[in-house]
Amino acid sequence: MAASPASPARDADIARAATALADASRARILLALAEGRALPASVLATEAGVSASTVSGHLAKLLGAGVVRVERQGRHRYYRLTGPAVGEAIEALARIAPPLPVTSLRASSHANALRRARTCYDHVAGGLGVALMGALLERGVLTGGDGRHHPETAERDRLSAPGNDTPYRLTDRGRAELAAFGVNADQLHGRRPLIRYCVDWTEQRHHLAGALGAAITDRLFELDWIRRGTRRRAIDVTEKGTAGLADTFGVAAG
Repeated sequence: MAASPASPARDADIARAATALADASRARILLALAEGRALPASVLATEAGVSASTVSGHLAKLLGAGVVRVERQGRHRYYRLTGPAVGEAIEALARIAPPLPVTSLRASSHANALRRARTCYDHVAGGLGVALMGALLERGVLTGGDGRHHPETAERDRLSAPGNDTPYRLTDRGRAELAAFGVNADQLHGRRPLIRYCVDWTEQRHHLAGALGAAITDRLFELDWIRRGTRRRAIDVTEKGTAGLADTFGVAAG
């Protein structure tokens, strides 16, 4: 039997996705979900500053655009981003968007906290993220690049976007060192690449992404070296984490 002809290539419906994001309340919902967690509508309503009935309409539009999915646990419904690509798009928009005006000390403190340490979907970004990436390279856990963004020679890399130019690899030494830390790279099988990187939009250097970056971040939370901050996406390094990051990776996070 002859093979059926391949489906013709079609342009992406960028306008549909952009329309879903082009609302201040929906943008705040996506920023809350950009931490990689699944959250109920009640929490998202609080994050967006809208009523429960209003947030339902916003979530319906985000679901229809394919940028959010729903997970059911018993009678409860939780919402999360459909995948890392959505988180990467939010990071890219954050880079090109004008900053919100800082009208209070609280807003200024949050902006500084995001720069120090934050989540980029499910991995660590900001100052802590690039410092950890630099330490992994210096210790020979990773090889293949210097952790820096070089715009003058970049071919595909852009600020606040997934990196493509640098072929980072996990070394045998790194595999053993991470196993001692509690991350078994050999068990990180799945659809995601083991190692990816993003060009951090605040630091303009590389931070570790991919399955390995997510696993290291999970371990940092598990050890209580980092905790989620009081404002979305921000990360706080605990006293135990300051000592652990210094002793294990040589990262000064205090």
